[in-house]
Amino acid sequence: MTRGVISDWNAGVYDRVSDPQARWGASVVSWLPLEGDETVLDAGCGSGRVTEQLLGRLPNGRVLALDASAAMLAEARVRLARFGGRVSFLQADLALPLPVNDEIDAVLSTATFHWVLDHDALFANLASVLKPGGRLVAQCGGPGNVAKLIEIACDVDPTFASPHTFETPEATRARLERSGFVGIRTWLSDEPTRFEPGETFESFLEAVCFRAHLDRLLPEGRRPFIESVVARMPDPVLDYVRLNIVARRAS
Repeated sequence: MTRGVISDWNAGVYDRVSDPQARWGASVVSWLPLEGDETVLDAGCGSGRVTEQLLGRLPNGRVLALDASAAMLAEARVRLARFGGRVSFLQADLALPLPVNDEIDAVLSTATFHWVLDHDALFANLASVLKPGGRLVAQCGGPGNVAKLIEIACDVDPTFASPHTFETPEATRARLERSGFVGIRTWLSDEPTRFEPGETFESFLEAVCFRAHLDRLLPEGRRPFIESVVARMPDPVLDYVRLNIVARRAS
């Protein structure tokens, strides 16, 4: 039998269930000191919910919305259509040199860096497109992120492997320094997140947490996997741990 292929994110479902990411993103957007006329790279824009908040702080500026997923970019184009030429879109992999020609004043990223396995390449690529003195503010998964969920998933399916890189603040600081960043702050914050039980929670697990693993399962095994994980959880609570990053490109 051949495996069914989940070729890309289900961006519509992600947009509907990603309230936690949008809430965290609002905080990260607030960390950026902006005059309102800058060009900002949203590195991992997803369906555009956080990009929308960022554009609200840039009445005379622009956003370059970058994502590796064609489906996410298509969803973001719909959500952000009203901003017209103040937002442009780019499909690119953050682990590879970025085809960015604009002068980037700042980089924002939320809920994305943990999907990139090579963080040395990640920060070098961001530094290469960020102008001297430009800001980087970001948040992603840190050590211990959804650890209980991962433990339960491994119990349900011993072949389960997390596709993420949950780096420490110390390792991240060292990588940023090597890539030419200064004024670095990196720290962890616990963000336990409760969901409505039932379809909303299961859709979140399917569209976000377990998308990569489900891609490796036969279609008939995906729903039983989700149901088995949920059945073993005492509450619909995910033990999120966020790695927070603030830095500046050296002059």
